[in-house]
Amino acid sequence: MNKKFYITTPIYYPSANFHIGHCYTTIIADAIARFKRQQGYDVCFQTGTDEHGQKIENKAKESGISPKEYVDHIVKNSKDLWDYLDISYDKFIRTTDAIHEQAVQKIFVQLYEKGDIYKGEYRGLYCTPCESFWTETQVVDGNCPDCGREVHEVTEEAYFLKLSKYQDQLVEYIESHPEFIQPESRKNEMINNFIKPGLEDLCVSRTSFTWGIQVPFDKKHVVYVWLDALTNYITSLGYLGNDDSEFRKYWPADLHLVGKEIVRFHTIVWPIMLMALNLPLPKQVFGHGWLVVNGEKISKSLGNYRDPREYIDKYGLDAIRYFVLREVPFGNDGSFSEDSLVARINSDLANNLGNLVQRTISMGNKYFSGIITNKNVIDTVDETFLNSINDLYDEVENKMNQLHISEALESIFEVLRKANKYIDETTPWILAKEETQKQRLETVIYNLLESIRICAILLQSFLPTTSKKILKQINNNKVDFQFIFDNEYQLGNPSPLFQRIEK
Repeated sequence: MNKKFYITTPIYYPSANFHIGHCYTTIIADAIARFKRQQGYDVCFQTGTDEHGQKIENKAKESGISPKEYVDHIVKNSKDLWDYLDISYDKFIRTTDAIHEQAVQKIFVQLYEKGDIYKGEYRGLYCTPCESFWTETQVVDGNCPDCGREVHEVTEEAYFLKLSKYQDQLVEYIESHPEFIQPESRKNEMINNFIKPGLEDLCVSRTSFTWGIQVPFDKKHVVYVWLDALTNYITSLGYLGNDDSEFRKYWPADLHLVGKEIVRFHTIVWPIMLMALNLPLPKQVFGHGWLVVNGEKISKSLGNYRDPREYIDKYGLDAIRYFVLREVPFGNDGSFSEDSLVARINSDLANNLGNLVQRTISMGNKYFSGIITNKNVIDTVDETFLNSINDLYDEVENKMNQLHISEALESIFEVLRKANKYIDETTPWILAKEETQKQRLETVIYNLLESIRICAILLQSFLPTTSKKILKQINNNKVDFQFIFDNEYQLGNPSPLFQRIEK
C-alpha cells in the first residue's frame, strides 16, 4: 500500500527578524516529516510565506519600494533560515504565486455565487499587526488579545463569509471527530470561548488598502488576508488549477501544525470554508504553545531577540534542534535559555551520546583493530539491554504517532544511557586483561555498536547531521531497527560529536 502523509506549517509573515520561536513549529514539523519518510510514507511537507495585507503595504511605503519588491527581498531571508536549519520541506508556497492568486479568486467567486459570501459594511475593531478583527468583548483593555497591541476602529464596505450558517455543522463535526483539534485544551477553548457563544460572519475583503488579491467582480476590494492565506493548503496542490493531481493525491491534510494564537482561524474559519466548498476537512489541527526566552515572549523591545543563526553558529545546528525538540512537551509553552541549552548539550549530547560513541569506537579500535563481529558470548546482563534495543523502534513510533516528540527523543536517549551503564556493568577494560575473555569482550563491544547503530538511525529524524557522523564513524548504516546478530563493523576513527561547554 502506498501510504501518503501531508503535513503543513502555517505560512509565515515574511520577516527580516525571525527569532527562535518562529523556528519552533518548523523544526517539529521537519522531525515528523522525516520520521514518516523513514516509515515509508510518501510525504508532502509544506511551508511558505503569507505576503499580502495592510502591514506589508505600510512597510513597503516606508521603504520607498513596491510591496512585491519588499516581499521578494524578505522571502529570501525566510528560505535562507530554513536552509540553515536543514528543513526538509517539499513545497514552499508564496501567496504572491500566480497559481495561488488565481485559485483564491475562483474560490471567492464560487462562495459568492453559492450565497456564502455577501456584501455588507464592517464596523469593528481591527489589529493591523495580526490582521485580525475583534469584538468589544474579545479585546483586553482596548488591546488585541493575541499580541497585546492597540486595536483601532474601522468602518468600510466589505464582503462577509457566513460563518454562522455552518456553526451547528462545525460543532457536530468537532464532537464526532475528537482527534480533529488537539491538544484537548485547545478544543475546549475553541468550543466554549468562540463557537458556542455564537459565530459572527467574517469580513473577507478590504477596501482601505490595495496590496492583496483583487475580488474579480468588484475590483476596489481585495481578499482579506485570512481567506487568502488559509487556502494555501489546497492551492499549492493545484486545487482549481490546470493540474489538480497532487490535490487529489494528498488532500485532506493529515496534520496542520500551528501556534496556539492561530488555532481559531484553523479550526473555525478554515473548516467552514472547506464545508462551504464541499471539501473534506484536514484530519488534525494541532495547536502548540509558545517558545519564550527566559519566561518572556520574544521581542526586540524586551531586548531578548536574537537571530536563530547566531545560536546555530555558536552551539551547532543539531544542538539547537535537540533543545527545541527535547526540552518542551509538545503542546505546552516552553522556555528557551542559553543556560538550559548548555545543560542539555553537556548532559545529553556530550556526556551521554558523544561519550558513548567515542568510548565504544576507541575500545573497538584498541582491542580488535576496528574489526568487530558478534561472538555471541552472552551473559545475564545482556538480556535486559538487548530487549531495550529491540523495543526502541515501537516505543518511538508510538510516541511520534501521538506527537509526543519530546518523549520519543527521551526513549532514544534512555537506551543510550543504558548503553553507558552496560559498559560500567560489563567492564570491558577488565575483560581485555584475560585472553579467555576475548570473545566475551568482542560480544560486549558488538552489542554496544548495535545499540549505537539503531539509535543513530532513529536520530536521523531529529539530529540529521549528527546521525550521519555517527554512522560514518561506525562505518555501518544497515537500516534495520532490530538487533542484527550477524552484522560486521569495520570502524573508522572516533571524533567528538559534541564538546562539553564550560561556562
